[in-house]
Amino acid sequence: MTARLFVSLSGITDVTQPACSEFAGELAARGVPLSLLVRPRSLTPGGIRPGSPSVGWLHERRDAGDAIVLHGNDHGLVPTGSWRVGRRAEFAALPRHEAGLRLIAATRALAALGLSSDVFAPPRWLASDGTLAALRDREFRVCADATGIRLLADGALLRGRVLAVGPDDAAAQWRCQVMVAAAARASRRGGVVRVAVRAAELERAPARQAVLDAVDAALRAGASPATYRLRPAPARHAA
Repeated sequence: MTARLFVSLSGITDVTQPACSEFAGELAARGVPLSLLVRPRSLTPGGIRPGSPSVGWLHERRDAGDAIVLHGNDHGLVPTGSWRVGRRAEFAALPRHEAGLRLIAATRALAALGLSSDVFAPPRWLASDGTLAALRDREFRVCADATGIRLLADGALLRGRVLAVGPDDAAAQWRCQVMVAAAARASRRGGVVRVAVRAAELERAPARQAVLDAVDAALRAGASPATYRLRPAPARHAA
């Protein structure tokens, strides 16, 4: 079985877009497309809004073959978790009806940016059963969550955990090494390699290099690049 490589990028704003653009170029040189996780309702300074530079860049990347992935609605925490689990990620505990309402709002907000997607990645990669049902109701094809990549029409699951560098703390160097080793190992076994990076992490040279090293390790081991749309990367032609 041929391994598959998925690289996702989140946290795209007007502030982070230049670093995102440079990173996308480095991946494009390797023949690796990006899955761009878009939060359409951003209240942060420099966030994604109609007409903003980051939206124009997202249109360019979509046209170049990258995938637009709906990444939640507003990432608001749901204050209804039990005392055992506390507050949760936006779609981690929602029942079907409420998840559906949030998906409707998010889809409309994405459309206001001139974008659309039938692929979903929940905040923190956590999706409740109600969210999965609501995604099917809204005719989404794919949900990429913490367990793997779900094909919603037939219930198939491509298992693969998310590899990420995480925060800049005492364990950051260790996590970077683990990510590179895990990407190589999964590729050699013909598995699914999912590398996730946040735009803010691109400002940290060791984290950025670790992501590129993980991508290179997967490619050397024979992984085939694709996006969460589950379409392969375009064929590269010799100059």
